[in-house]
Amino acid sequence: MVISGGERSGVTGPGAVRSRHSAGQFGALGLHLADPRTEDSVLGLLEAIEAELRGSVASADPFVTEAARHLVEAGGKRFRPLLVALAAQFGDPGRAQVVSAAVVVELTHLATLYHDDVMDEAPVRRGAPSANSRWTNSVAILVGDYLFARAADVAAELGPEAVRLQARTFARLVHGQIAETVGPRAGDDPVTHYLRVIAEKTGSLIATSAHFGGLFGGATPEHVAALAGYGETIGVAFQLSDDLLDIASESAESGKTPGTDLREGVPTLPVLYALASDDADAASVRLREILATGPLTDDALHAEALGLLRESPALKRARETVRSYAEDARTRLAPLPDVPARRALESLCDHIADRTS
Repeated sequence: MVISGGERSGVTGPGAVRSRHSAGQFGALGLHLADPRTEDSVLGLLEAIEAELRGSVASADPFVTEAARHLVEAGGKRFRPLLVALAAQFGDPGRAQVVSAAVVVELTHLATLYHDDVMDEAPVRRGAPSANSRWTNSVAILVGDYLFARAADVAAELGPEAVRLQARTFARLVHGQIAETVGPRAGDDPVTHYLRVIAEKTGSLIATSAHFGGLFGGATPEHVAALAGYGETIGVAFQLSDDLLDIASESAESGKTPGTDLREGVPTLPVLYALASDDADAASVRLREILATGPLTDDALHAEALGLLRESPALKRARETVRSYAEDARTRLAPLPDVPARRALESLCDHIADRTS
């Protein structure tokens, strides 16, 4: 089953959802929930989260409401709220604070997307015109700021610990964006720098999602710590696997045209491994020559580099890195009880390892 905002419309209950999709399957994310009671709980939480999310971005100014709801209504996988809902299964998922905690992390995520689109000059987001292209860069930045403020307001209702964790997560997001913008400094290893950027920009908020779910579901401190560690590691693994799909997929499986990062000059992990390689075979040498030129806007060079990368030791090494993160995430679940929610989280590890093999 694909979890997205769009698919929740018109649903009268989790039983209706299961009748339309394979029972217990969160297909787009590779999550498997074979237990009907746990699935009902998670789906019920996601429905409540979606409703509260839409209400939380409302403003007295109709224009602000419209702009703030722009990405909410565009849908998305709602991966972070899903992790909150799954993590809450290790305590009491019926606690009212669980829904608000999920809204905090999704509002924070949506705010970063508004800002990212301005920085990337992106014309489209989730299949719809981006806020900056529909309105202006200034509006998109200010709406992102508004969503950060709303996230902080909801966090304040959850208490000081939620405010503190959300603020620290926000700081990590900013640090990650700055590090990506500035690039590795003299003496920095580009691969280490890149992995640190992903941990800050992606892993941090996913870690907070799992942390919030356990914390506000009333899980034990040991279980909350395990969930947070899992969230950060699986977040890095998922982002790295997306990087590989951009190169390895023959279709638009990654959500964009394969090779987009190459065309835009974005140095993802396989590219960094290829550039750092000292392999002397003709294919590796030629690949380094092409990649060193920067963005590959020439169609012929782009196609050549994509073909070489797909057959390169660098891609194989990047796949091994993804698998190592996925396995690390699995080991972090060890302190948790063997319940359906844990098996669902483990299935995500399998999916990430398999989708790029």
